[in-house]
Amino acid sequence: MRNSVLLPAACLAAACNAGSPPRSDRPADVATPSADTSAPSTRPPSGLLVYVTNEDSRELSVIDDASGRVVATIEVGTRPRGVRATPDGRKVFVALSGSPKCPPTMPDAECEKLKADKSKDGVAVVDAASRKVERILPAGSDPENFDISRDGSRLFVSNEDAGTASVLDIASGKVLSTVKVGREPEGVRVQPDDKAVWVTGETDHNVTILDAKSGKVLGAVEVGKRPRGVAFTPDGARAYVTCEVDGTVWVIDAKARKTVATLTLPPGSKPMGVAASPDGRRVYVSTGRGGTVVALDAANNAIVDTVAVGKRPWGIGLTPDGRKLYSANGPSNDVTVVDTETLKVIGRIPVGKAPWGVAVAPAPGAPATS
Repeated sequence: MRNSVLLPAACLAAACNAGSPPRSDRPADVATPSADTSAPSTRPPSGLLVYVTNEDSRELSVIDDASGRVVATIEVGTRPRGVRATPDGRKVFVALSGSPKCPPTMPDAECEKLKADKSKDGVAVVDAASRKVERILPAGSDPENFDISRDGSRLFVSNEDAGTASVLDIASGKVLSTVKVGREPEGVRVQPDDKAVWVTGETDHNVTILDAKSGKVLGAVEVGKRPRGVAFTPDGARAYVTCEVDGTVWVIDAKARKTVATLTLPPGSKPMGVAASPDGRRVYVSTGRGGTVVALDAANNAIVDTVAVGKRPWGIGLTPDGRKLYSANGPSNDVTVVDTETLKVIGRIPVGKAPWGVAVAPAPGAPATS
């Protein structure tokens, strides 16, 4: 099955080496090519860490938000894409896939000949303090993205090549259920009230809604062509779904499950990642081959401005105060830092090959984010 690689999706199928020490051979400073990738410091933790998955180089880059430097590079396994951290910052989860990469230029016949290694599928659990992979959880076929239940007990995982979503119990490491959703599922987001999970289906152009407790399908919402990401306003009233082929963002009344607005982004936009600000006033969308992040006014569903961030930005993440945005730019192997007040680029940080996902969390032991 052809994987979703129109933007910075790229990978090398290689064996998972969870026990490898952090890499120390990658430049990571905004201004100078140096970084501290040594063992974790014994100094009291402070501030935030930004975790970036590097799909081609099988790594997780750890960026210190205060200094803008990569402080560790952790080998996690094949095709790391989706990434999430617990609110206390002690654990980081990374989706891994043993399915091969099929670029858009590759004929279907050639793609079908490529061998998948399903033993490499799973979700890595990284201990943020030791910066080591503790274990690999089963998560169904070709895990791409996921979200964590608000009580921290479950993962909801999109299985791209299987057209399913897996519900995983973290403590036991067991898959509780596997549910059919829209074909080529990607984006996964738990509602703020923890009652339902939304999963985008790229090929069926819809969003499947699952009951967070039972895992059963509650319904589906039709959206634009090739939906990718989904995000909620903090109050859970509205969902924002990015649709790559249409160049649109669909605004959905989350309670009624009905579309209330469709926003067309600037020409050339291929909407991918999406994140709502902590105060609910703005929604940010990465535009893939458009090379920008678009800021939307959530009150009137209008474009505020755009900022050029790099080549094919995919995953984006916000700091808890909403003042900084990080964008993973796949082809340029870097992360852009944006001041959300001015919508100006304030930094560019080299990471691994083909950065894909972004997660922001407190350093282990620091005050937890909400």
